[in-house]
Amino acid sequence: MKDSIFVKIFTSFLLVILVFSTSIALFAERRIKSHYLKTLSSDLRKISYPLSLNIKPLIEGKKFLELDSLVKVVGREINVRITVIAPDGTVLADSKKNPRLMENHGKRPEVLEAFSKGYGQSLRYSTTMKKKMLYVATPIKSHMKIIGILRLSLFLSDIKLLVNSLSRDMLYMILVISLLSLLGAYFLAKGFSNPIRELVDVSNKLALGDFSVKASIRRKDEIGKLAASFNEMGEKIKDLFDRVKLKQEELVAILSSLSEGLIVIDGDGIIELSNQSFSRIVGENLQGKHYAGALRDPKLIKWIRKAINEKKTITREVEFHDSAFLMSITPMLPEDKYIVVLHDITELKAVEKIKKDFVANVSHELRTPLTAIKGYVETLEDEVQGDAKTYLKIIKKHTERIINIVKDLLTLAEVEDKGLEPILKDIPLEGFLENVVKIFKPRAIEKGLELKFIPYSSPTIKGDPFKLEQVFINLIDNAIKYTDKGGVSVILKQDNHYAVVEVIDTGLGIPEKEIPRIFERFYVVDKSRSRKLGGTGLGLSIVKHIVLLHGGKIEVESKPGHGSRFIVKLPIPS
Repeated sequence: MKDSIFVKIFTSFLLVILVFSTSIALFAERRIKSHYLKTLSSDLRKISYPLSLNIKPLIEGKKFLELDSLVKVVGREINVRITVIAPDGTVLADSKKNPRLMENHGKRPEVLEAFSKGYGQSLRYSTTMKKKMLYVATPIKSHMKIIGILRLSLFLSDIKLLVNSLSRDMLYMILVISLLSLLGAYFLAKGFSNPIRELVDVSNKLALGDFSVKASIRRKDEIGKLAASFNEMGEKIKDLFDRVKLKQEELVAILSSLSEGLIVIDGDGIIELSNQSFSRIVGENLQGKHYAGALRDPKLIKWIRKAINEKKTITREVEFHDSAFLMSITPMLPEDKYIVVLHDITELKAVEKIKKDFVANVSHELRTPLTAIKGYVETLEDEVQGDAKTYLKIIKKHTERIINIVKDLLTLAEVEDKGLEPILKDIPLEGFLENVVKIFKPRAIEKGLELKFIPYSSPTIKGDPFKLEQVFINLIDNAIKYTDKGGVSVILKQDNHYAVVEVIDTGLGIPEKEIPRIFERFYVVDKSRSRKLGGTGLGLSIVKHIVLLHGGKIEVESKPGHGSRFIVKLPIPS
């Protein structure tokens, strides 16, 4: 309750009233005292003038005994102490004391001021009366010459009694005004805090989901407008909440009906959301559990941890419970959450395997008869003449093309299925690439092209020499094949933990829309030119698979009419 708005407002008013009333009381007391002293001083000066007329002849006649008797009588009548002082400071008469026993008053401040300014006033302690007094001194003149000083004085205690009486009356008045002000402040604070308290209660109920509650404030001021806005806001929140709830139900229904498994993981690794498909794949309900303890599969956990640590999207094929899945882990930044989706590709993988086995088996079966056909064609070439020989050349050319396709299909099947079977070896890339480039020197000279090898660095990697040789033979062969003028450059350099090999040509280039598809099987950009040059459409697919098997990556930059740049990045062992 001590932190309520009523207490704060009322306390603030109380402090303001106390400060103002205290300040007014102190100021008023000082002003009353000052004004009263000025009034008394003025009254004493007024008394001095007629009194000095009676005293002047006595001083001139040096009738000091009569003067002393006069001031004592007058002093008792007007209740004022009267003192007559000679110009040398000697006390000639005093209404309270024997003047002969009094000390010289020539140095008193009011006397000195009367001599210098014609009027003197002082509020000080009296050594004679042993009390604090108000003194007013005026000169008595005769023929323009000061013949004495008339000093009138009052006890300050008498002044205080009157001032205190006035101060008490004023204090009572201030207290009454302060109490009335506090009463007004009480009702003002209540009138302000009660509506606020009601709005707080309404907001708390809204926060708890009770959207039927309304503020009952009916005022025309700003608080009334606030209450009306609050009620309107509550209605809009209810409408919005209903729509969100409906959307949420739709989302839950959609997620439940998805055949793909889906979970949402927060930044701490806790599974916030899991659909039925994911629970069915894993075999238990995962919501609210940590992904590492719930999944219990090293590969799944490894890739999820990697995506969380690196905050990037990762897509991998994984096997789980004898099934194959395409797993996608996508960060939801900046919420620091991650969506994991498992798409069952078991049937697709089975179909793919059947296709691969079929291609491999057919390729094996075709290789022998094709080799035999090629052999017979070469034998016939030596025995026939005329047009028949031309036909045999055509048969031989197409037979060789089919043999190359079969050979590439077998290579691709081997790379996809067996991976890097031989033990990896250390390969110093500078010497390795130099030997590959030498193979193509005659062809480049034959086409009038400049073939250059430029090593900026000499990294050593671990890999399969035979398969990597296929990668660079394919890339350099394509570069020369599709370049009619200019040249081909093979550049070797190092970028952090990667060895980078760039094969750059000045040939035809590749249209931007075709670049994403050039690594597909049998895909060729210019089909007529590819057939003419004997391309199978499998070379770049083989290149991509071999690079991926080495943990590397391949990128392409190309523009029609400006050539192409193939960039191969291979990891350097640490």
